[in-house]
Amino acid sequence: MSAQTLATPAATTDRRTAVNITLWTIQVLLAAFLLIASAAPKFAGQRDAVETFRQIGWGQWLRYLTGTCEAAGAIGLLVPRLATPAAIGLIGLMIGAVLTQLLVLAPAWALLPAAYGVLFAIIAWYRREGFQTLVSRLRH
Repeated sequence: MSAQTLATPAATTDRRTAVNITLWTIQVLLAAFLLIASAAPKFAGQRDAVETFRQIGWGQWLRYLTGTCEAAGAIGLLVPRLATPAAIGLIGLMIGAVLTQLLVLAPAWALLPAAYGVLFAIIAWYRREGFQTLVSRLRH
C-alpha cells in the first residue's frame, strides 16, 4: 500500500478536524490564562505584579499596557478572523517578556514566555486562512 492510498479525503478531513479542535482548545486555554492569571492581576494591582514592574524600572504604566495587550490578545484569540493578528501581537509581547526575564528579572523564567511564543506562532500559522479572508473582504 502506498502513502497516496492511505491519504484518503476522509483521512485528510479527519486530520483537519482534529487539528482544528486541538487549536481551539489551546486558544481557549491560553485566552483564559492571559485574562485570568496574567492580565487581571496587573489591572488589580496585585502585589507581585506591582513589584515585578517596579523591578523592571519603567514605571507602573507598563503594567497597565502589558495587561491591556494581554487582554486584547486573549479576546482576539477567541475570534476566528482575529486569531492570527492576535497571535502575532502576542508573539511580540512574548519576545519582550523573554528579553525582560533574561536581562532584568530571572533568566530561568524566560522559557515560559518562549514556550507561549511557540504556541502563538503555531496558532498564527494554522489560522492564517481566516485572516486572509478578512483582509480580502476589507479590500473589496
